[in-house]
Amino acid sequence: MKKKASIILLCMMMAAIFCACGNTKVEEKVTTKATVAIKGKIILSTTTSTQDSGLLDVLIPKFTEQTGWQVDTIAVGTGEALKMGENGEADVLLVHAKEKEDAFILAGFGVKRYDVMYNDFVVIGPAGAIAKNESIKTTFQTIYDKQYTFISRGDQSGTNTKEISIWKNLSITPANNPNYISSGQGMGATILMSDEKKAYTLTDRATWLTTKDKTSMQIICENDSQLMNYYGVIAVNPQKNPKVNVAGGQAFVDWILSDETQKFIGSFGVEKYGQVLFTPNASANK
Repeated sequence: MKKKASIILLCMMMAAIFCACGNTKVEEKVTTKATVAIKGKIILSTTTSTQDSGLLDVLIPKFTEQTGWQVDTIAVGTGEALKMGENGEADVLLVHAKEKEDAFILAGFGVKRYDVMYNDFVVIGPAGAIAKNESIKTTFQTIYDKQYTFISRGDQSGTNTKEISIWKNLSITPANNPNYISSGQGMGATILMSDEKKAYTLTDRATWLTTKDKTSMQIICENDSQLMNYYGVIAVNPQKNPKVNVAGGQAFVDWILSDETQKFIGSFGVEKYGQVLFTPNASANK
């Protein structure tokens, strides 16, 4: 009798385990999110500002989920990103130095440049020595005249290109300031270096907003028309580099210019920083 009861109990336990396993499988089917089948991989060469701002951390997974293309992201200065395009080491570029981008297209290395978004540059530094203002010429002239420490990225990035163009417009050779330093690093690292040295630097606003809480610096100059910062997307031309992933690169161009993605870019940063980090402007291409 005891043996029969033990067999019945064992059967009941096995039935319970079977049901539990069955329910688990059902739950997995309910909660598993459907995704597009993976098609392959593309190489995106972009700027450190898009990386440091956190935008790519959100955009890239969305792109892969919706299109099936995985992305290897290489964040460098715009100059280096364009060089990667020239050498066929990237399939698509997201950069921000329009004159250099136009030259890249003219030389046949890119298919076409499209506006994606924009923000602006600001000069940041220690509070007090230079009053906050809206004149980049006055700010840079004062930094040079007073020989204040200025940290340049010095890496031919979009930010560095903008900085050099401002000095050039003032007919100033910044290296004549003994306190002019080249960091040779990305934007986030350059901001932290500037804070450590109590120096001034030029940065895109998005990277500043995501880094400022780590520093004691303030915005010294903003809202000058010369400080606009436009980002473009370019698919690398397969006629120059046959190994380029044409389908994947074009898929990224089409996706980032789509209404849905543009709308997302226009909302990115509001919840955390109280303002958008980038303003979408693909509409400028129409």
